[in-house]
Amino acid sequence: MPTSSLGPEVIEIWFRAVDVTGVFCAAVIGAKLARERRFDAVGFATLAVISALGGGMTRDVLLQQIPVAFTDPFYLGGALLGATVAFFWRLESKWTNRMITVADALCLGCWAATGAQKTLALGLGVLPAMMMGLTTAVGGSIIRDVMVGKIPKIFGGANLYATPAATSAVIMVVFFKLNMPVLGMALSIIAALIFVLLAQWRGWVLPEALDLSINLTPRQFRQLLRLRDTKPQDSKDTNPVTKDKNTSGSD
Repeated sequence: MPTSSLGPEVIEIWFRAVDVTGVFCAAVIGAKLARERRFDAVGFATLAVISALGGGMTRDVLLQQIPVAFTDPFYLGGALLGATVAFFWRLESKWTNRMITVADALCLGCWAATGAQKTLALGLGVLPAMMMGLTTAVGGSIIRDVMVGKIPKIFGGANLYATPAATSAVIMVVFFKLNMPVLGMALSIIAALIFVLLAQWRGWVLPEALDLSINLTPRQFRQLLRLRDTKPQDSKDTNPVTKDKNTSGSD
């Protein structure tokens, strides 16, 4: 009895710790962008909060729920702490960036799985769950980049980020349907971590659109239409069976 009652609580605390750690790291990433743009303290706090909590808040609003950032002080506190740390320290060393990348990958899988799980728990379908998982994972970074006039990195030109989030959301959907959400959450986090680190190491990116163009003038288009209209008549005249029937009829 004590073990079964404490087990889920310990797991929930662990996942919550990963979630808040991701909030902190996402806030640091947003605040580092504020440093690049030479923003003041208000700019640091704004970009940090948007980067860390924007996706989750958007998800909760779309699902008609009170955002968790308003009910759990650790989320907003973690975002502001990340902004404060990045405001006083540059955090540009190689090992610091690696640690932030690992923590960001962990929270990516956690957020994608959380968004998918919450959506499925409300009785919605698989596609809405996938959309909410992606919104939770990458929504904050999209809003942050748009606010500073940048094209979001997930739209191209950067290593895979949205794809690992989608993979984590799929894993969560599958295990939620199997009534194993805790295992799904753990596997989603691990999968996102491995996927993101491999993408960083190997430089994986999604293929861009093919540069193919078809130039057709109005005159050429009219000629194609004319050929299409004349083909049945030509085939009728040259058909040997029809020709024989016409010949036999004349005899």
